[in-house]
Amino acid sequence: MEILSHQSSERMLSVLRIVVGLLFIEHGLAKLVGFPHVAMFDKLQLVSLLGLAGVIELVGGALLTVGLFTRITAFIMSGEMAFAYFMVHAPKSFLPALNGGELAIVYCFLFLYFAAAGGAAWSVDQLRHGAARATGAYDRRVPIGGGN
Repeated sequence: MEILSHQSSERMLSVLRIVVGLLFIEHGLAKLVGFPHVAMFDKLQLVSLLGLAGVIELVGGALLTVGLFTRITAFIMSGEMAFAYFMVHAPKSFLPALNGGELAIVYCFLFLYFAAAGGAAWSVDQLRHGAARATGAYDRRVPIGGGN
C-alpha cells in the first residue's frame, strides 16, 4: 500500500511535529504575552518556574515547528513535561485521569519520540543535513583534517 510508505510516514511525522509545535507556542504565548488569556497567568513573573516554562514552550515550540535542533529541543521539552507532571499533577492523585495530567504525559512521550526520530522530511534539520551531505561535511569516510 503506497499510502503507508516510508515517505508518507516521514511527511506525517513532520505534520505531527508542526501541529504539536504550534500548540506548544500557544501555551508559551498564554504564559508570557497573555494571548490567549488564561487568568492564572495574569501575574506571572518571568523569573519563576512558570516563566521558565513559558520561555521553553514559546522558543521550543517555534524551533519544533520549523524543525530546527529538533532532537535536543524535543528532549528538553520532554523533560519539562515530565517535571510539570510530577510537580503539578501527581501530587493531586496517583491516577492521571483524576489529576488532569494526561496531556502532560502525552506531550512528554511525543517529545521523547521527536527526540529519537528527529525532524523528519519537512524540517530545517533535514535541509541542513542535506546541504552538509552535499558539501561532504557529513562524509564519515573522510577523517577530520582532510584525511591526508
